[in-house]
Amino acid sequence: MRITMTVIGVVVAVGLLVAAMPLNAHHAFSAAFDKTKPINLVGVVTRVELVNPHSWIWLDVKSKDGKVVNWGIEGGPPSNLFRNGITKASLPVGTEIKLFGYQAKSGESKGVGVFVEYLDGRKVFMGGSAPGADGRGSTPQTPR
Repeated sequence: MRITMTVIGVVVAVGLLVAAMPLNAHHAFSAAFDKTKPINLVGVVTRVELVNPHSWIWLDVKSKDGKVVNWGIEGGPPSNLFRNGITKASLPVGTEIKLFGYQAKSGESKGVGVFVEYLDGRKVFMGGSAPGADGRGSTPQTPR
């Protein structure tokens, strides 16, 4: 009986420790996004979705030929964005921003964000799976 209670106690303790550990990501960056296709977008925010497991920022981007394309950019979980300063109040619909990240492997108008840059120069990292999204490491430099 004493051994059974000890085993149960150890299992519960290990379970609590594992549950308290933060998860880095439930899928790899490279599964959906292409590190060789950095994107630097300038556009107007059309929607902000602060939902788990990934937040999304949607923006209208005008291409060189004048066509407007709506891009969806995945960010980290809402808690990461809140901690870094992105909320619906700080990024309202209609705000013009620059967004840096990597395009989806599918080639569609979607990507994963590294950081948002406001027109006044403030940068806010998106805290997701993209290299550099935590504020460390390299950021995309090739314009889209």
